[in-house]
Order: sequence, then C-alpha cells, then structure tokens
Amino acid sequence: MALHLSADGPVSVAAPPQKYLFGPFIDFLMLGGSAFLILPILFFVPLRYEGVVAAVMLLLANLINHPHFAHSYQIFYRDFGRKVRGDGYDRNLQIRYIIAGIAVPMIMVAFFAYGSVTGNARLLGYATNAMGFFVGWHYVKQGYGMLMVDAVLKRKFFSDQDKKALLFNGYAVWLFAWLQTNAVITERQFWGLDYYTFAVPPWLLNIALAVAAASSAATAVMFVNRWRKHGGALPYNGVVAYVTTLYAWILFVRLNPLWLLVVPALHSLQYLAVVWRYQTNVERDRADAVKDPEFRVLSILGPMYRLRVLIFIIAGTILGALGFWLVPMALSALVPYDKQVLGSSLFLFIAWIFINVHHYFLDNVMWRRGNPEVSKYLFR
Repeated sequence: MALHLSADGPVSVAAPPQKYLFGPFIDFLMLGGSAFLILPILFFVPLRYEGVVAAVMLLLANLINHPHFAHSYQIFYRDFGRKVRGDGYDRNLQIRYIIAGIAVPMIMVAFFAYGSVTGNARLLGYATNAMGFFVGWHYVKQGYGMLMVDAVLKRKFFSDQDKKALLFNGYAVWLFAWLQTNAVITERQFWGLDYYTFAVPPWLLNIALAVAAASSAATAVMFVNRWRKHGGALPYNGVVAYVTTLYAWILFVRLNPLWLLVVPALHSLQYLAVVWRYQTNVERDRADAVKDPEFRVLSILGPMYRLRVLIFIIAGTILGALGFWLVPMALSALVPYDKQVLGSSLFLFIAWIFINVHHYFLDNVMWRRGNPEVSKYLFR
C-alpha cells in the first residue's frame, strides 16, 4: 500500500501554502481531536481492566510513543556538524544546538554515572521529579506550537500580545497541575527506584489555582473576540490541540487513571503529524523525489520520496526500541551494580528519563521560530 503522506506533484515547482498538514479530518484527529473520542469512553471502562489497557498502551508505545522520541534525534542530529559550525544558522541558534546536542547529554550522563557508581538512590530519584517537570513543560510548548503551526497554514496569525497570553496561560495551567501533584509528600516508584514528591504549601497552590483560572478565562475571551472579529474564522484544529493539551492532557488527566495510560500516545500522535509532514517535504525536495524506486517490487509504495519517508519511520521505530528497551535491558544484564540498592532495572530507569528530558531540550531548539529548516520544510 502506498504511503500517502502528501500529494504528488513536481518537486521543483513551489506549491501554494497548504491549509492542512494532511487534511481537515486527519489533522483534527492527530492534533488532539481524538482525545474527545477516546477519553470519554474510558470513563465507562471498569478499572479492573486497567491492566489490559496498560498492556495495549505499552504495545502501542513501540509504534507511537517511542518513535516520536526517536524522530527528534533523527532530525536534530542530521547534519549536526554543520549546525555546530553555524553553517547557515545564526549565532544564537548555533549555541542552542551545541548546548542541547552536546552539553545537556554530557551533564545528564555525568549525573547518572555519579548516582549509579555511588549507589545514591535518593539522588537518582530526583531525576524522576525533573522528568515530570520537563515533560509537562514540553506538553505546553507542543500544544502552543501546534496552534501556531495551524495558524500559519491557515494564514490566521495571532498578534504578539495574543501569543504572550497563550504562552502565559499554558505555563500557568501547567504550573498549577505540577504543584497539585506535589501537594503532599508521597513515595512513588519508577522502574524500581523510589522517589518522593514535594510538600507544596496550600497558600502557594491557591495562588497558582487563581492565576490559572484567571489566565484561562482571559484566553477564552481572547478566542471569542478573535472569532467575532474575523467572522467566525479560527485555526480550529490548532485551537483543539492547544485546549486538549492544556486541560485534558495536563490539568484534568488524573480524573481517570486510564487517561494517564492513554495520553502519552495521543501526545505522541500530535507530534508525529508535524514530523511526518516535515520529513515528507524534506524528501520531496530531493532531485529524484518523484522517480520510481529502482527495484520494481518497491514501486507499490509510489515515488522515491514516499519510500524514504517510510524508511525514516521504520528507522525511528527501530531506534525507539533500541533506546527504550534493548540497549538498557542489555546493559542491566551485562553491567554489574548494586541491585539491592538500585533495583533490577537501573538502565531502563536511566534510559527512559534521559530520553524524556533530553527530548524537551532537542525540541526547544529544532522547532524555534527562526530555524531555517522549519520555515523551509514545514510550511510548504
């Protein structure tokens, strides 16, 4: 079956700006609309089936969640030497690439190495707190980014003031949700290592709630005013992505334990919509993009650019399996360490946290406004 990620057409001719990544309905589902269909249904699933849902989502993680992390590495480290040299990138972006691509992983490797060698389980546990902090922050940035992408595609731009309001609201909602999970000190486990939440003072939680409520109301008013001013026109799929991310996936995700199992896949699907669109345009930019594959058996996939996108997706799936499962499991079996103190899954613990935290830093560089690759390949 052909991989229909974009319409066929001459690569050398610049196509007019597209209104959608893939189409109105697919964009709606991938950017967040699927949450409106899936999450309510989970309210009717008895909690005794939580194990079944967890098993299904763990299986889907290998096809959706983990490849979405791997794709960020594939894109970020492509032509990395050129990015480090600043060839085609401004000085600020060059420094960001160096920090995110070299300095951050070195710091994390040193942290995990020290904690593991010294057997300091409490110190390693703080990494889980950091992951929760950065993952929530990343969700906010991605939800906001999806709104901006859809706004650009539909030529319905937000003013600088509106953008600041949207970002402020995102951070306010995320901060309240994060503080809420740290309302009392509790002991939890992640891959066999204990970690502890913090005890946030009630007065601080109340202030965060008030700010989040006020900013949410102000954001709703802003959307209504824009809707009226522009005759009912909004980048609706982007609005769905923004609202779903902030409220269904961050603020209210703990309403149902099953939501916690499903939301990471929905978040990853949102990311894949942009990455697959981006990579499709990268491949369509090659001189032989619309030629048929050399091997006739592969012609069923369509032109060369489709084959290359499929290879990109398969490579991401393999890299995801290696990074999240195969390599850390092999290290846990081969590298000696104190399993009595650090548990039997130390390297799974390290790999999952390392990739989740590093992913935030990679994305914060790759998808920045001003990155020449984004403007060249994403909005075509």
